[in-house]
Amino acid sequence: MTEPDTGPTMITTTSYTERRGQIEHYFDRTAADAWARLTSDAPVGRIRATVRAGRDEMRATLLSWLPEDLHGLRLLDAGCGTGALAVAAARRGALVVAIDLSATLVDLARERLPEDLQPGRSEGRIDFRAGDMLDPDLGSFDYMVGMDSLIHYQAPDALRVLATLAPRVRRAMIFTYAPSTPALAAMHAVGQLFPRGNRSPAIVPVAERAMQRLIAAEPALHGWASGRTRRIASGFYTSQALELVQR
Repeated sequence: MTEPDTGPTMITTTSYTERRGQIEHYFDRTAADAWARLTSDAPVGRIRATVRAGRDEMRATLLSWLPEDLHGLRLLDAGCGTGALAVAAARRGALVVAIDLSATLVDLARERLPEDLQPGRSEGRIDFRAGDMLDPDLGSFDYMVGMDSLIHYQAPDALRVLATLAPRVRRAMIFTYAPSTPALAAMHAVGQLFPRGNRSPAIVPVAERAMQRLIAAEPALHGWASGRTRRIASGFYTSQALELVQR
């Protein structure tokens, strides 16, 4: 993947670009097979089953915050993984740009594209891409959804992502972050016991009040208001959804 544009529409901080590289490497190489299995109907162990259930519930939550009728509307699925959310949005008629750092996961998403969403068979359409969700060439959107795509970044970098996307989103940005909870801290500590090569890029928890303060302090988000929020905890999965809407 090419280095980010040096213009103001892209983030060039070292912390963001380094972490982006770690995420890309992890999902493209270390964990590709595990994520392919987790996001399928294949049997998984008890721990991964709780993660699957949590992700399914979170995806359903984010989709419930979108209109049932998305015909003619553009949606950015920022960090699309294997494409489940993109498929659901396209079935509502959305024109979806589904992008992920991992070319391996994007290829899998293309392979899994249901028959009813193949080109020419649906009003909804999905444009799968491997790359950076901040690429200005992606254009503008009515909605942005980022399910668990910002949880590995430091909070200031996550806010810069939202601030960078905000001028190109017309209605709402719906995303998740890792809430700072004792349970999540304990799970993070357990994760450090695994060999370094098997670890995912660290999740960076942030307290709910701290996230709201960061949003309020970001000039590029002054035209946005916090809407619905929901925390989902399912075994080894904990994530908080937040909706930002145009005032």
